[in-house]
Amino acid sequence: MKVAYPSAHVIEQLDPPLIALKIARHSPCSLCPDCTGLRPPPRVDVVDDRNDSSLADFIDQYGSDDEEVSSYLETCACGHGVKEHNADEVAMGHSEFARRGRVAVRLDELLQDSGRLLDFDYTDDDIESLRKQMGHPQSQVSIPQADTSPGTLRTKTSQSPADSSELSDLPQQPSKKRRVSLSPLSDAENDDDDEEDRPLAARMNISSRPVTGKRSRKQGPGKKAPGKKSKKSHTAAAKANVKDVQPTAVNGRMNGVNGTDSRIKLEDKMDEGQLTRLTAGVPVDAVGRSSNGVPVRTEKPSAIELRKGIIQITAVENDKQARSLIILTGLKTLFQKQLPKMPREYIARLVYDANSKSLAIIKRGYKVVGGICFRPFVQRGFAEIVFFATNSADQEKGYGGMLMDHFKAHVRKTYPEMMHFLTYADNYAVGYFEKQGFSKDISLDRSVWAGYIKDYEGGTIMQCTMLPKIDYLDKQKVFKIQQEAVMTKIRQMSRSHVVHPGLPQFQSGAPLDVKVEPKDVPGLRETGWTPDMATVTARQPVKNSVKALMEKLLYELKNEPRSWPFRVPVDPEEVPGYLDVIKEPMDFSTIEHKISSNQYRTFDAFVDDVQLVFDNCRLYNPETSIYSKNARHLDQFFRGLLTQHLTSESQDR
Repeated sequence: MKVAYPSAHVIEQLDPPLIALKIARHSPCSLCPDCTGLRPPPRVDVVDDRNDSSLADFIDQYGSDDEEVSSYLETCACGHGVKEHNADEVAMGHSEFARRGRVAVRLDELLQDSGRLLDFDYTDDDIESLRKQMGHPQSQVSIPQADTSPGTLRTKTSQSPADSSELSDLPQQPSKKRRVSLSPLSDAENDDDDEEDRPLAARMNISSRPVTGKRSRKQGPGKKAPGKKSKKSHTAAAKANVKDVQPTAVNGRMNGVNGTDSRIKLEDKMDEGQLTRLTAGVPVDAVGRSSNGVPVRTEKPSAIELRKGIIQITAVENDKQARSLIILTGLKTLFQKQLPKMPREYIARLVYDANSKSLAIIKRGYKVVGGICFRPFVQRGFAEIVFFATNSADQEKGYGGMLMDHFKAHVRKTYPEMMHFLTYADNYAVGYFEKQGFSKDISLDRSVWAGYIKDYEGGTIMQCTMLPKIDYLDKQKVFKIQQEAVMTKIRQMSRSHVVHPGLPQFQSGAPLDVKVEPKDVPGLRETGWTPDMATVTARQPVKNSVKALMEKLLYELKNEPRSWPFRVPVDPEEVPGYLDVIKEPMDFSTIEHKISSNQYRTFDAFVDDVQLVFDNCRLYNPETSIYSKNARHLDQFFRGLLTQHLTSESQDR
């Protein structure tokens, strides 16, 4: 029997059942622990749903041109269907279904590029890395533990033009909104051997004649062949193309590309003195506390690599020079890999745009491992950040923060009058940008930036204003001075820096079951402690994993289109008599505040408040009103979310 599989890569051309099929192919089965994705059962042949040579090949092979393709693939070899492979639109919600659909389409594009669209057993590092996004983004809250690292910065799009990375005859700019994105943190494997991650200069050939024994195929810029491996090396052609190119200094600081690998020292071992103090019950940093000095901060791997010349940060724009085009192409490929939801031609157009400027982190051979694309509006006094991404294998080294610091220093030197940055971020990205000095409070007058950057629904505009007296490439010096000043002031007002030796009752050789009176503990009275404090039980916040689940559920509820009546409190002035009927009002914004302030001691208390929102609505409004209908819909949607996430949590355990 033959079944079809959709080959279209434009999501607008796919019906929801076909999108669900693509999602199921790249999602594990929720009922089978060993099933990693929808696969055809035995004796079932999958063919392309287009009427092309793939179907003719099957007819010629089996000699049965009377046999027709019965339907699309619906059942997995494990015996379960599409919905059991985490592709149920009702359970996950429309927005999440659309997001996963875009990721699945991108995965099929990579398989199509390598000629393996119908090979359901094929995988490689790129495919595995991208499939991690078929779950909820890592910057979202996850089970069983919360991940507070900056996650994928994505924004929603209303359309998705046909994917193409061809630079000639580009279509008109789609109605996409420019977005800022940071690649998600993941435990990605080392992909230095991947064909795509080899530097572009190392992949250039002097002759365009195809290599004997390999099928030649025309590919656009940035195209890759997933699954093909090659040894990491620099060919003679690569050396001939780039040997005369000199690295560019950024902000007056030059870091040449080093041709040798260097081992990075991640942390120092404890010396004998530290071990002795640790075994004696004295904190390792006791010396630092009691002295006037500030503990030395460990240097990040990114700073070590930059200092040793393993990486280099360089400014680049489309000036038609060979070096610039090589780096821009590397940036384009990086953005396309890390931002699978965005059309490839859209990324290409913005990266190669003469009005766009970029800053790239490169290794030897011009291998791009991080970059930021921005558009300066010098006369308006601000710059818009368009793309921001780092290679998934290098994200734990601190590349993101280092790149942002160099970006600020570069803008200050190149555009002295430009002190502001604007960017749009979704809920996944806000936390990262806040750490980099961005704020939701926009101090720039709207007339300055409105109409220059595109607004879109669901995004949060954020602004960063640089401080004139701060050297962003030497922030540690400023932090050290500030920390020393704070520590000096603390020592003048308290004795918290004094470290007392351990109590003799707990030393080796002391008798068992020894009770210690609080008044006998050295330094305890000086802190202001009283016996009454021992009877006060502090409110324990819920575990991070539970808080993460509550935040995630509330986020999905607020993103449901029919949740608009419940997002903010009911205004008693607009609805007279509401408080006479509803004695305990509740809404999503109040729940969000209670989550952030750790007011929920249990997960059940959160569920009760969400249920209270719907119960209040049905109590006050007639059953046939739009409000009661929305409440019933959200109630069912919320119960589906609870079932889905609690089932996933039990499987993880």
